[in-house]
Amino acid sequence: MVKKQVPDWLNSSLWSAPPPTPTHPDDEEDNGGDNRIIRKSGTSTVSSETSTRTESPIREPVTVTPPAMIKPESQKVEVRDQLSNGDDNGSSVSSSADELARQAQLMQELLRKVINMGELRRIASQGIPDSDGIRAVVWKLLLGYLPPDRGLWSSELAKKRSQYKHFKEELFLNPSDITRRLEKTNIGNEEVKCVNGGALLLRSEIPHGEHPLSLGNTSLWNKFFQDSEIIEQIDRDVKRTHPDMNFFCGDNQFAKSNQESLRSILIVFAKLNPGIRYVQGMNEVLAPLFYVFRNDPNEENAFAAEADTFFCFVELLSGFRDHFCQQLDNSVVGIRSTISKLSKLVREHDEELWRHLEVTTKVNPQFYAFRWITLLLTQEFNFSDSLLIWDTLLSDPEGPLETLLRVCCAMLIIVRRRILAGDFTSNLKLLQNYPPTNISHLLYVANKLRTHLV
Repeated sequence: MVKKQVPDWLNSSLWSAPPPTPTHPDDEEDNGGDNRIIRKSGTSTVSSETSTRTESPIREPVTVTPPAMIKPESQKVEVRDQLSNGDDNGSSVSSSADELARQAQLMQELLRKVINMGELRRIASQGIPDSDGIRAVVWKLLLGYLPPDRGLWSSELAKKRSQYKHFKEELFLNPSDITRRLEKTNIGNEEVKCVNGGALLLRSEIPHGEHPLSLGNTSLWNKFFQDSEIIEQIDRDVKRTHPDMNFFCGDNQFAKSNQESLRSILIVFAKLNPGIRYVQGMNEVLAPLFYVFRNDPNEENAFAAEADTFFCFVELLSGFRDHFCQQLDNSVVGIRSTISKLSKLVREHDEELWRHLEVTTKVNPQFYAFRWITLLLTQEFNFSDSLLIWDTLLSDPEGPLETLLRVCCAMLIIVRRRILAGDFTSNLKLLQNYPPTNISHLLYVANKLRTHLV
C-alpha cells in the first residue's frame, strides 16, 4: 500500500523553523499535576492535568465608536487580567493594519439593522479584536443569544436576564424554604371546621416522602443532599479555575464575586439538566465566556454577565454535552466516537504521521485528545490564545465540533517532525503538554484541512 505523503503546502518554509524548546520539567510525570478530568477506560485511567501557561500584557485597544447597543455609557475601571500573546511563542497580535481593518469591518456589520450572519462569521473566523466589547457582542450573536435583528436585542436581553433571575430564586431554595412557601399558600386556602364546638384550622401536612430522612427518589430532601455533593465538587473546581489569573483567583472582592458567578451558573445548569448535571471540566469551558462578557465595557452588559453567560454556556454545551455523559462514552455521539473521528481525520491527511503515532509507538489518541476535545482546548494554550481559537470555533457555520477536530488534527501535523522522531514516552509527554505555538499558523493549517485531502 502506498503511503500518503505530506501535501506540498505543508512543505512551505513557514513550517521549517526549528520546533520550540519544550518547557516540561524533567521530573514531571506524564499524568501528574493538578488533575481536572479523570475518566476510566477499561483497566487504564486516562488522566488530564492542567498545564500552566505564561501570561503577558495584552495590546492596548484601539478606540472605535461601537454601535448604540454596545456603546459604554461610562467606562468602568479595567478589570481584565493582562493576557499574553508574547513573542516567545510566535503569537503576537499587536495592532496591525489587518486587525484594524477587521475591526472596522466588524463594527460596520454590527451597525446594520439586520446583521448578515454569514458575513459576520467570515470576518470573525479570522479573529475578533479584543476591544470595545466587540468580542462579547459577536460571541452572543454567534451563539444565537442575540438575534440578527438589532431592534430585538433590548427585549430579548431583558427577557433572558429576568428568566435567569427566576431560575436562581426557584432553584436555590432548600426543602425547608419550599415547605414554608407551601404552608403560606395553603393558609390562604385553608378551611375552618368545627370540632367539639371549637374551630380547627386544617393545614396541609408534610408528606412522609418529604421527611428529611426520606430516601425516596422524589423526596425533596434526598435530592437536596444529592445536590449538595455536586455543589461541593463545583466549589472545588471553581476555586481551581485559572489560578494564575487575578480575574478568577485574585485575593479581592471582585475575583470572589466572579467565582460566585461561576458557581451559580454551574449549579443552575446542574439542577436544570439532571441527566448530565455537573462534570469536572465544565468550569474550564465556562470561564472564557464569563471572562469575555464580564469585561464588556458597557456597564449594563458587564453587570448582567452571569445571566448572559449561562444561556451562552447552555447553547455552547448543547453541541458537546454528550462528551460529558459517561453513559454515552461508547455510543455514536460519545467522546470515544469523536476521538475516533479525529484519528480518522489524521489518517486521511497524513497517514505516515497517523501510523507512527498509533501503530508504531502505540499512543492511544484518548490519552491526549480526551482533554483537547472535552475542554475545547482551553488547557492547551494560554488564555488569550484560547480566545482566538474560540473565535474560529464559534464562527464556523458547520458547528464548533467539526472545526475543533480540524484544529486538533492541525496540532498534530504542526509537530509531526517531533512525533516521527519520538517514542511512546516522548510523544505522550509532548501531546499532553502541547508546546507554545503560533496560533495564526495553527488556524491556517486547520482551515487548509477543510479543503485539502492528500
